Amino acid sequence: MNHLDRLRAVFRMALNLPADADVDGLEYRAIPQWDSLAHMALIATMEDEFSVMIDTDEMIDMSSFAKAAELLEKHGFGAAEL
Repeated sequence: MNHLDRLRAVFRMALNLPADADVDGLEYRAIPQWDSLAHMALIATMEDEFSVMIDTDEMIDMSSFAKAAELLEKHGFGAAEL
């Protein structure tokens, strides 16, 4: 499983979405499940899954699945791996 697939799984798990839910275009607050509390759970799950520390500015900036993918790239998960 590549890092992008792992990120998709993290989003589905943290937001309690079905296993086949399309999350690639997902944005913060676009669905009821992704509220501020779920955002913190999502951050924590990402930190656990990818062994990264996400700072406050990054948490605030992570407003979509695409931004989360960019964040992982910044933390050393290269675009080729994503």
